[in-house]
Amino acid sequence: MIQDDERHGPAEPTATRRGTSDTESSSASRGWWDRNADEYQMEHGGFLGDDRFVWGPEGLDEADAALLGPAAALKDRAVLEIGAGAAQCSRWLAAQGARPVALDLSHRQLQHALRIGSGFPLVEADAGALPFADGSFDLACSAYGALPFVADPVRVMREVHRVLRPGGRWVFSVTHPLRWAFPDEPGPEGLSVAASYFDRTPYVEQDEEGRAVYVEHHRTLGDRVRDVVAAGFRLTDLVEPEWPDWNDQEWGGWSPLRGNLIPGTAIFVCTRD
Repeated sequence: MIQDDERHGPAEPTATRRGTSDTESSSASRGWWDRNADEYQMEHGGFLGDDRFVWGPEGLDEADAALLGPAAALKDRAVLEIGAGAAQCSRWLAAQGARPVALDLSHRQLQHALRIGSGFPLVEADAGALPFADGSFDLACSAYGALPFVADPVRVMREVHRVLRPGGRWVFSVTHPLRWAFPDEPGPEGLSVAASYFDRTPYVEQDEEGRAVYVEHHRTLGDRVRDVVAAGFRLTDLVEPEWPDWNDQEWGGWSPLRGNLIPGTAIFVCTRD
C-alpha cells in the first residue's frame, strides 16, 4: 500500500539549531548544492551574469571595488576562486588576463560552469583540503563560497594561506554576522531582533531520519577577525557594502528595505605576509 509520503514525495526538511561536525556539514552542502544548483542559477543567473564578479546581493562589482587590486594588475596572476558555483567570477578574472582556477564542492554547480563555458580549470574539491601545492597562487577569493557552510573556517583559511605565495591577497565575502540576530525575511518582519547575535549554534535543516541536508554556521564579526589572524593572515580592510539606489531586487532576506537599514554582507580583505 502506498503511504502518504510515497504519494507526495519526501517530507520537507525540518529546521533546527544543533551542533554539526565538519564531515556532516560538508556532506550536507555537497548534497544541497547538487540538488539546488539548477534552481539557483535559473533564479539568480541574470543578476550574477555569465562573467561578472559580484561580491554579494547588494551588487558590489569587483570591476568598481578593486578589492583584489586594480584590474590592470590582474594580468597573468594565478587566482584561486573558492566556492565558485558556475564560475562567473573566474570568467571575469580570465577576461582581465588572469589565470583563474574555479573550485567548488558541488559537481552540479561546476556542470553549469561548463555549460556557460570556460577556458580555465574547474576543480571539484573540499575547501578544507585544497588539492594544490604550497605557493601555487598569487590571489584567492570567495564570494559567499564555502565559509558560511563549514564548521571549521580556520582550517579552510589555513589551506588558503598554504597555497598562496607571500604577499598574496585573500578576499572573501559572507553574510554579515549581524544578520544572524534577525529573521531571514526581506520585509518589515525581518527588521526585529529574533535571536541572540552571540548564539553560535548552527542552523540545520534535517530529514526525517535526522540527517542534515543543509547547514549554515554563524561567526560573530570578532570571530571572523580572529579566524583570519589564527590562519596567519593580516586583515587590511573590512568592507560593508551599502545598498545602491539602482538595486531594486529581493534575494532571500536581502532587499532594498533591509539593505538601507542594516548591513547584509561583510567582505574581508586579507594579506599573506
